[in-house]
Amino acid sequence: MDTELLKTFLEVTKTRHFGRAADNLFLTQSAVSFRIRQLETQLGNDLFSRQRGNVHLTPAGERLQPYAEAILQTWGRAKQDVALTEALNQQVTIGASALIWEFDGIADWISRIYQSVDGLALRLESMPRQSLVKQLFDKTIDVAITSEPPKIESLHVAKVRDYQLQLVTREQGCGLEDLKNKPLVYLDWGTRFSMEQSRISELQKTPIMHTHSSKMALEFLINHDSTGFLPAPVVAQSVVEGVLYTVDNAPVIEQSLYMVWREDSEKYEMLESLLAVPFNQVVESI
Repeated sequence: MDTELLKTFLEVTKTRHFGRAADNLFLTQSAVSFRIRQLETQLGNDLFSRQRGNVHLTPAGERLQPYAEAILQTWGRAKQDVALTEALNQQVTIGASALIWEFDGIADWISRIYQSVDGLALRLESMPRQSLVKQLFDKTIDVAITSEPPKIESLHVAKVRDYQLQLVTREQGCGLEDLKNKPLVYLDWGTRFSMEQSRISELQKTPIMHTHSSKMALEFLINHDSTGFLPAPVVAQSVVEGVLYTVDNAPVIEQSLYMVWREDSEKYEMLESLLAVPFNQVVESI
């Protein structure tokens, strides 16, 4: 299958407009329409319902979308693997949620991995944490970084580092009993965190912000009278500067980061080399 047809399909899916898709792909609208017709002919189904001013996916189009994304991602990896040189002789694809990639210190850790492991080319993928295991078994990624390692026998799990989630607010001297009227900022850190937070009665309220971005949560907490849990390394500088304060007598939630990969991975030794590079705690927990 021509990957350009899939790229065009995904662009129309994203824009819901043939003209805008054509502009983004530097094509004419008729060329986009022709590519979509080609793809529909190959698959034997209409992929879009075309109504005036309303282009949307058909059920067949919805089923194709995840396959198209996976095929293009795999094709991109294949091109990079084939293009490896003698100096860069092995590529490792690391998958993690956007929240993990924002974690303080991870960029430095990735940089030190590159410097420490000879012949390594890195490909970093951002994806929902719910899809990490599927991506590992599909070999779309070689290793996942997550705070919630799956309990599956055929997967190797290794702890990378420990850290804490701390309840903070911009009001100094605030205790749990003072939180009842403060809006809640909910950083979605996974099921285990959700269960821990559910035990704190003062935080049982509808969040004013529910986000997967620690940077968004941090900015909101700094600029608004609110409260929420954030990783200690993320809030450390703001606490030192007196911009945010930890809530008195609030529980601290212990968490860890893990690397996960298939035990039958042909890159097992290379992945062990990655793990040998320590994730230094650039900022200690407060």
